[in-house]
Amino acid sequence: MRSKFVGILAVGVGLLLGGVPIFAHHSFSAEFDVNKPVTLKGAVTKVEWTNPHVWIYIDVTNDNGTVEHWQCENGAPNALARMGWTRNSLKVGDTITIQGFRAKNAENTANARQVTLADGRKVFSGSAEDGGPGKAKDSGQ
Repeated sequence: MRSKFVGILAVGVGLLLGGVPIFAHHSFSAEFDVNKPVTLKGAVTKVEWTNPHVWIYIDVTNDNGTVEHWQCENGAPNALARMGWTRNSLKVGDTITIQGFRAKNAENTANARQVTLADGRKVFSGSAEDGGPGKAKDSGQ
C-alpha cells in the first residue's frame, strides 16, 4: 500500500513539474517596448519553426549600406498554422517586410506583429494573448 502511494505521489509531482515551463512564458511587455516600433525589410536567412515561438532571421541593409542581422520573434507554430502559415511560407532568400517592436535589452531583436510576404500578402504573426499591442487580424487567407 505504501509503495502504491509513493508511486502516485511521484506521478503527481512529475505532472506538476512538467507544467512549470508554461508558467515561465514571458509577456510582450517583459521583453519588448511598445514605444519602439520598427519596420524591417530584408532577405530571410533562416526560419526556426519551433515552440514556444517561431523565429525569423533576416538581413537588413541599413541607410549606410551596412547589413544588419535581425531576429524576429513571432507567435507559436500552432497559432501561426491556424492563421494559414506553414513551415514553407517563408524560404531563405525571400524578401519580406516585418513590422513590429524592438526588444528592450537586445540589439537587432524584435517582436514581429505583421509580415508582408514576397508576393505582397500581409499576414499577422504575433500572438494576441501575449499582452502586446493590437489583436489578431484576419490575414485574408
